[in-house]
Amino acid sequence: MGLLSKKDAKLITDPLADNNPITIQVLGICSALAITAELKASIVMAISVVFVLAIGNVVISLIRNIIPSKIRIIVQLIVVATLVIIVDQVLKAFAYELSKTLSVFVGLIITNCIIMGRFEAFALANGPWRSFLDGIGNSAGYGIILIIVGFFRELLGSGTLLGIKVLGDPIEKTGVYAYGYENNGFMLLAPMALITIGIIIWVQRSRNTALIEHN
Repeated sequence: MGLLSKKDAKLITDPLADNNPITIQVLGICSALAITAELKASIVMAISVVFVLAIGNVVISLIRNIIPSKIRIIVQLIVVATLVIIVDQVLKAFAYELSKTLSVFVGLIITNCIIMGRFEAFALANGPWRSFLDGIGNSAGYGIILIIVGFFRELLGSGTLLGIKVLGDPIEKTGVYAYGYENNGFMLLAPMALITIGIIIWVQRSRNTALIEHN
């Protein structure tokens, strides 16, 4: 028997597509709008949320039977706040410039409804291993959308990926710029992030509808 049963594997695979936190549940939209103008920031935020949700789910699962029901939300906030502080300090130590770019948005992981929702809906009712898998799956599903949006926003808005010029030099008119292409500055604004996410949601839900009708 493999490490994961079919039921456990679905905890990871379902949120990646069929039950994605952003495209299906429409959660965590705010950070997806705020920090996806650069692919690097999107990747770092995705990794941060994976760490916070996966470890947070395990911690909540381990102490779920001793948490007084009246203060469970406070306990959950303390757990996630502690993990966010760890992420913030690591970023300041090893990626200070990026930490300034993300600034307040790292702190806002504390209020991310995906994290608190998984604590309430899953970690409080399941063991540590399944809670860990659930945390990995949902945070990865969230992160994938951030990375997709960040990819297109930086590519079309700045002509770069991870700060590297991939479309040519807009000043010297090399690459695609030699043919009259111009960067779309609107892609760097929050409204375009919302439109991009809307397109992804439309594609995802159209795919799900087609699969249901086919079956």
